[in-house]
Amino acid sequence: MSLDESIKKLKTIVKYSDVKGQKHVDLSLVNASKRMDFEKALAEVNVAVKKGELTEDELKMRLGLI
Repeated sequence: MSLDESIKKLKTIVKYSDVKGQKHVDLSLVNASKRMDFEKALAEVNVAVKKGELTEDELKMRLGLI
């Protein structure tokens, strides 16, 4: 799965937090049968940040978290 595909997949499970104005990635929104795919996508974007392919802020912007 490419970085762009991973981000696109993760964007589908971004939701507003109980804290006003904050969003987060919520894996509880995923059916158990698809959870592994979302966990792989999350791992992919984390590795990309660690490798410096994008910054944490860039990732948050692309996910719609900020």
